[in-house]
Amino acid sequence: MTGRAAREKLAGPIRRVGVVLRSRDKHLPNAVERLQALCEARGVELLFDRGDLSGAPEGVEPLDLAREDPDLVVALGGDGTFLRAARLVAGRNIPLFGINLGQLGFLTSTAADDLEAGLIQVLEGKGEIDRRFTLDTQITDREGAKGEVMTALNDIVIHKPGAARVTPIDLSVGEGEYRDEIGSFAADGVILATPTGSTAYSLSAGGPIIVPALECIVVTPICPHSLSVRPLVVPASRRITVRPLDPTHQLQLTVDGKVARILAPRDEVVVARGRHEVSFVRLPGQTFFGTMRRKLNWAARPPERS
Repeated sequence: MTGRAAREKLAGPIRRVGVVLRSRDKHLPNAVERLQALCEARGVELLFDRGDLSGAPEGVEPLDLAREDPDLVVALGGDGTFLRAARLVAGRNIPLFGINLGQLGFLTSTAADDLEAGLIQVLEGKGEIDRRFTLDTQITDREGAKGEVMTALNDIVIHKPGAARVTPIDLSVGEGEYRDEIGSFAADGVILATPTGSTAYSLSAGGPIIVPALECIVVTPICPHSLSVRPLVVPASRRITVRPLDPTHQLQLTVDGKVARILAPRDEVVVARGRHEVSFVRLPGQTFFGTMRRKLNWAARPPERS
């Protein structure tokens, strides 16, 4: 579904573009000015996200997704900005195009220096859709009451805030009414990541890189206190339950890098394949492996000795 061969062309025409900004970035004013000039020259209307208008030009129309969907959303920043934009468009079939103003920008499609060249290709109908699935998470309390459903594009993390101290965690996996115990371990926490998020926090914690075309969830313990506990790849059709075992340890739930909830004693966190997808816009010729080599320096050869 998300493989290179399955990509579809971005349907046009593009007349209204929503913009999500990375605030307080020294490169932002120049990038916004260039974006505005390009869109004005091509008769494209710009709408700026209400969440942060500090970097938007004066007098611009705010982006109101409750009123009307734009034809495209541009994330102007790094991966954090892209994730914020992804939460806005998840499940709405609005394509998302990332322009990197940050350091790594693994999720974005073009660098700030190539803003005009990249966006012109998209406006001319040369963009390609790369669909990525999300994760839904829900907390069930000790009485069995279920909380709100929260959605992540990258990962869901259950961990201890503050001091570095391991905590016991129990994992189980299920499908339908069936639930099978994976086991328990002591660690700083656990990461549950999509293939999209496998190159983020999960990778830093020793998890595998997963090609986005695969339908799976990566379970990566954070600094486990045992050599026998290793990352686990689970089919995306399974439902994963995380249960903290020590009620005296305060844990928190983080969704795509944002603290969502402090867990109460005997809370359970249930994670499953999300109901929504996010449509990335890629430029012609862009592939996951090309991005991996370029941005992660994967399998780079050392310089030859003279």
